[in-house]
Amino acid sequence: MGVNPAPSHRRSRESARMACEVIELLEVLWERGRDAVSSSPVSASQLRVLYSLDREEGINLRTLGELLGSAPSSVSRLCDRLQALGFVERAPSPVSRRELELRLTSHGKAYLLELRARREEALLTAIAAMTPTARKALLEGLKGFQEAVDETAPILRRGDTEDGAVRFA
Repeated sequence: MGVNPAPSHRRSRESARMACEVIELLEVLWERGRDAVSSSPVSASQLRVLYSLDREEGINLRTLGELLGSAPSSVSRLCDRLQALGFVERAPSPVSRRELELRLTSHGKAYLLELRARREEALLTAIAAMTPTARKALLEGLKGFQEAVDETAPILRRGDTEDGAVRFA
């Protein structure tokens, strides 16, 4: 009496396809929000640097490169551009004179704060249009998804923030 795994597999594929569609929709919403935040928006790669520095303040280029899975020269160029925008600063490390620490400037922190606020506003608008049942299902589904990611992909480091939000690398 074997159980047919096909329906479960089909539902998993359907869920994955739907998740991809939602991610693409979020990317469009995020792009709109980013353009509205600043007249000099940053690229997706630069935004990943900002998020990483927000979570891991004071890290060096090598550590940042490891977090991003990028070559040191690429990370250095990204940081050069962000420093030119006034979002990132480099300072000598108190631990090693040969290393520099990377930190967000107040301008960089303000940019992320406003960007996150605009994103949350866009999500709240969409979620408010959902039925209470759909909102509850969304919350349960997202919790289950996060638990699965935490169990299966420990490389995606989570950082709990003061405001209770969770940010990913």
